[in-house]
Amino acid sequence: MGRLPPAEKLPLALRKNIRDEFDSNKADLESQLSELLGTEWTVEVDPLAIWPYHNDGWAKENLGSAIKGYINGAIYQLKNAVSKYGDEFKTELNALAPTHILTLDFDEEGKISSGGCGVDIHEGKLRILFAEDYLGTNVDYCLENPKLLKALNAVPPTEELPYSFVVRQGIRERWDAEIGEVKAKIAAQLGKSADDITLNPNFAATFDRLTQATEANENIYVKDWQDNFASFILGYFDALRSHLEYVKVGEDELVQEGLLEAVEKNEYAFRLVDSLQDSSYNEVVIEDGVLYLQTTPENFGVNQNDVAKKLVDRL
Repeated sequence: MGRLPPAEKLPLALRKNIRDEFDSNKADLESQLSELLGTEWTVEVDPLAIWPYHNDGWAKENLGSAIKGYINGAIYQLKNAVSKYGDEFKTELNALAPTHILTLDFDEEGKISSGGCGVDIHEGKLRILFAEDYLGTNVDYCLENPKLLKALNAVPPTEELPYSFVVRQGIRERWDAEIGEVKAKIAAQLGKSADDITLNPNFAATFDRLTQATEANENIYVKDWQDNFASFILGYFDALRSHLEYVKVGEDELVQEGLLEAVEKNEYAFRLVDSLQDSSYNEVVIEDGVLYLQTTPENFGVNQNDVAKKLVDRL
């Protein structure tokens, strides 16, 4: 179904419902939204453009109530998102939808996957979407978490906001929160301070390569790699930490000396490669004074704990 032309004029009873239910509450809804997201937001909905999709449903006679319901539902779901993800979510959403406009529109591109409702970010606006024959249905659930995350992830990365929303969120929640402890333990095994070594996750190159592999329909074992991106990369470094402790590098001066000589740049990095030298899933190699924990796009996140098992053989 293509986009329908807007109505020229609405019946009097319907105009009254819009005035009493939506227009009279619009300022309050905008105030709630602005307070929630920490900056001024506006609500823009054109009843004339929306009403032609009524299909004799509830919204046919109660369009103002339906519009108010959609906005209230959106605010409720955004409150849940702020509670779940914290203030960083506000910053993200304000940047991803820079017009700071919440609107309601027909899903002419077929983006909705379930429930007759959904959400996207279009031309800088946060759009509540309804499907054909679903105007006024499930108004509270358009911005529920899975749909909202999908919409945020669909916004192309920029220099200011690299990767995707879920990857950025994972980096904040897992990598930033936990890598300090892992780094300190690796450094301790090497007889160094955490400031003396570098752990390089290669986020940008890894994200780009996995994105390319996904778009090319390459065989990636973990399909939801974006959800696990930061956790997986953290896991490779934690596997290195675990193996260093297992072979007691901190207690064996000869092994420690050999490792420090080989990794003369004191840099420990993760990377994706097209093929591995002598392993099915992952491996550790040392090149030009840098230790690499590496795997292929296909096996990203698979058998992480084994990545450093041949470390001593490399020295």
